[in-house]
Amino acid sequence: MFSPLTRRLIARCIFIIGLLLMFLGSAFLLGTITGASWISVLRAFFFVILGSGCAVLAIKLNKRSLYLFFAGFFMLLGFFLFLSALKIIPVSFSQAWPLISVFSGFALIPAGWHRYGAFRSRYVVPGIAFIILGSVLLIFSFNMVPFSFAHFMMQWWPLLVVLTGLLLVLISLGSKPPVEDTSQNKES
Repeated sequence: MFSPLTRRLIARCIFIIGLLLMFLGSAFLLGTITGASWISVLRAFFFVILGSGCAVLAIKLNKRSLYLFFAGFFMLLGFFLFLSALKIIPVSFSQAWPLISVFSGFALIPAGWHRYGAFRSRYVVPGIAFIILGSVLLIFSFNMVPFSFAHFMMQWWPLLVVLTGLLLVLISLGSKPPVEDTSQNKES
């Protein structure tokens, strides 16, 4: 009736659909128990599924760190939105928007490791910079300091120049110079 390849493809599709339905049903069940709106649960579910799809592409396509970055980013975003919808994290996304920068930093570090098989400053330093930037913006977003971000930038903008220079120095120190070929004899 069906070829073995077609049967395997159908079995995989049924398995994936089954997993999606189990996860979606669990998310809606938790949402109904806690009184969360189904739209916010569906939005969170969409980002988790998008991240899972990127993870599958990262695995299938060998050494695709871009897909791994998006997988980590979308999964972190989806889980945050889901926990926020369930009121486990009692913060709305409109107040916690700097977490996008933090999530980007956390997703960039393993993507760099996946690409090179080791931690490289080319990925680690910008990843840490994104995490720090997001953390600083979160401080202002949650009104933890008595002054505004604009006031902070008007007074402390030279610090931004110093930190940018430090970031560039760290990246340049971490990159390896090109190896010269000294095996050839110079004969004139």
